[in-house]
Amino acid sequence: MSYTVDTQDGIIAPKSAWMKRTFDVVFATIAFLLLSPLLLLGSLLAKLQSRGPVFYKSKRVGKDEVVFEMYKFRTMVVNADTLGGSLTTYRDTRITPIGRFLRWTKLDELPNLINVIKGEMSLIGPRPEAPDYVKYYTEIQKQVLLVKPGITGPSQLANRDEEQKLKGQQDAEHYYITELMPKKLTLDLHYVATQSIATDIRWLLKTFWVVIFGPRRFK
Repeated sequence: MSYTVDTQDGIIAPKSAWMKRTFDVVFATIAFLLLSPLLLLGSLLAKLQSRGPVFYKSKRVGKDEVVFEMYKFRTMVVNADTLGGSLTTYRDTRITPIGRFLRWTKLDELPNLINVIKGEMSLIGPRPEAPDYVKYYTEIQKQVLLVKPGITGPSQLANRDEEQKLKGQQDAEHYYITELMPKKLTLDLHYVATQSIATDIRWLLKTFWVVIFGPRRFK
């Protein structure tokens, strides 16, 4: 689904959604089947790392501000939420050694495919954000919530090294809210305004490139 932005007041008008949903279901189902060995590996690693569940379900704000549970392989110790803040900082002690591997390879995000098939997320879209941070959105920034959040997209790829960016910040949460998050939302708003099946395919290819070859420049 693509949108157009009125640069005077930021109003975004929706276009057709059925092509994007078809794209999401077809490619997410194919990916789920093809990547099933990696999903099994991720499940085993998540279970072996420490006592606790395989999946971590985190609350995220989706389309039209509906809160849903986003699935990921667990990468932290049990009850990590009670041992620190919502942000994952550089060398966060809550992350297990196996969990660090899952994060580095991005295997921890494969269960997001379940959210796509369920219709809560898209393959490509704005970064899904936690309710604690969405409350800081301006009215213009809230327009990213007119579409489903994505597994990958402009802001996700631009901030693969987010933990590094938070490194050394005395108040990581304040820095995230005032510096990093607005930059992410700028990228996401541009995506929402220019989205098409062609751009989604491009971002999908770019994601494969970055995962396989690293964050080198992609045109």
